[in-house]
Amino acid sequence: MSKVKRKKVYGLAAEYDTAKGVYHACEKVRDAGYTVWDAHTPFPVHGLDKAMGLKPSVLPWIIFAMGMTGMTIGISLQYWTSVVDYPTIIAGKPLFSWQAFVPVTFELTILLSAFGAVFGMLGLNKLPQLYHPLFNLPAFSRVTDDRFFIAIEVDDPNYDETRTRKLLESTGAINVYEVED
Repeated sequence: MSKVKRKKVYGLAAEYDTAKGVYHACEKVRDAGYTVWDAHTPFPVHGLDKAMGLKPSVLPWIIFAMGMTGMTIGISLQYWTSVVDYPTIIAGKPLFSWQAFVPVTFELTILLSAFGAVFGMLGLNKLPQLYHPLFNLPAFSRVTDDRFFIAIEVDDPNYDETRTRKLLESTGAINVYEVED
């Protein structure tokens, strides 16, 4: 008995030729209740995140927390060395002279904020991602040039191949492709 090898489907991808087209298509996909999908564009499209119904990012909070951590480390380290570990009175100044602590505190705040921004963005975007099923689609190579795509994944609770295909076709897509994983 021979086994038939079945292809594993990632989802459906719709191709658009204008930013306006993909913007309105995103609104329709959002309004249809899909949650596991994404839009791919060659350049940032103003308002696309709103059209997709995306919630605000937690990245600013990560950056803020890392900045406050840097500030706390900077002040704590200098306080410990100046007041607790090696207290030395210089020119009659108090042991905790906060004005002298500003440069190091500022630099550590900026350094840890930058680390939080870079590594937080990489983590939230799940990067580096060296492989994605959309790379199997020959037409998808134009997404870095002049094409716009919407990809709805099979994992979406509302995904039904025929209904999803009809929805994408009704949005004015040039082509709708089945993407293999």
